[in-house]
Amino acid sequence: MTADIDNLKSVRGAARPSLIGAARRLTSGRAAPLLVLIALCVLITIANPSFIEPRNLIRIANSSAVPLTLAMGLTFIILLGSIDLSVEGSLSIAAMVVVLLATNDANSNHFGWFAVVAAIAASTAMGFASGLVQTMLRIPSFMATLGVWFIGLGISVYMLGGSAVRLMDPSIRDLALARFLGLPLGVWVALGAFGLACTIQYYTRLGRHIVAVGGAEDLAELSGVNVRRVRILAFGLAGFFFGIAGVLAAAQLGRSDAVIADGRLFAAVTAVVVGGTALTGGEGGVINTLIGVLIVTVLGNGMILLGVSPYVQQTVQGLMIIAAVALSLDRQRLQIVK
Repeated sequence: MTADIDNLKSVRGAARPSLIGAARRLTSGRAAPLLVLIALCVLITIANPSFIEPRNLIRIANSSAVPLTLAMGLTFIILLGSIDLSVEGSLSIAAMVVVLLATNDANSNHFGWFAVVAAIAASTAMGFASGLVQTMLRIPSFMATLGVWFIGLGISVYMLGGSAVRLMDPSIRDLALARFLGLPLGVWVALGAFGLACTIQYYTRLGRHIVAVGGAEDLAELSGVNVRRVRILAFGLAGFFFGIAGVLAAAQLGRSDAVIADGRLFAAVTAVVVGGTALTGGEGGVINTLIGVLIVTVLGNGMILLGVSPYVQQTVQGLMIIAAVALSLDRQRLQIVK
């Protein structure tokens, strides 16, 4: 009898850690962001059933377009284990270029969709500049991209003359105003950017090398990966996505000004981290980021529907990113916190 009791205790003792481990994996593993998104949608719907009305869901999709495109580019940088603070500077440059080259109320340019191509090219060049400065001068990505951020913002404000310039090209404005299958064209562009990001990460050598460098840079280099080239290409790729986001932002607002990019960096970083991509690099990806963008957008939309103060909303977002970072870090492996 005593032996049976001891065996039962040992079984319970073994089961308890396994149950705890399973619960931990469920709450901090890959499924956690998706579970959070589902729970948010359910709770907000219970509190305000108008949340699931088609009009509001379209509003959520439209609000997610620019953050999703920005976050796609930022995901590749965070997968590297780096950070890109040039988001707002690159977006400002792209928005400025597309507005000044397309039909506007400040000059006589009418370059149409060439303005879109030029805007994306300018932002991509900013990304390559960030990568080159970091790798060639061996400057930490934090400082290199911080400098590029202010350079881009300064150029944009100077070219705009410190005022808002209206975008009057109807074909470019249709990215925000026209719809296909009930969704604004800008949403389809963002989904296209997401599809491109998925293809790059999961089906190209560059995507695999980015994850490898973020996971263990020394091992990647020993395996024959050209780390410097991967970093430069990754920052250029991020600039490409920032450029698309800049065009979408200008189309949505119908103008470009000095504050068009304000707050975009925080929203993009929050979405990437909340989605489960580790700041230490090598873990996560663009699919995680899609879920993270939806969590951030749904939470913001829900708080507006519930009449929550904007100041409280900012507090909730700050707490959310701290919690997400805490869950994404493996503190057993992290020997030093810098």
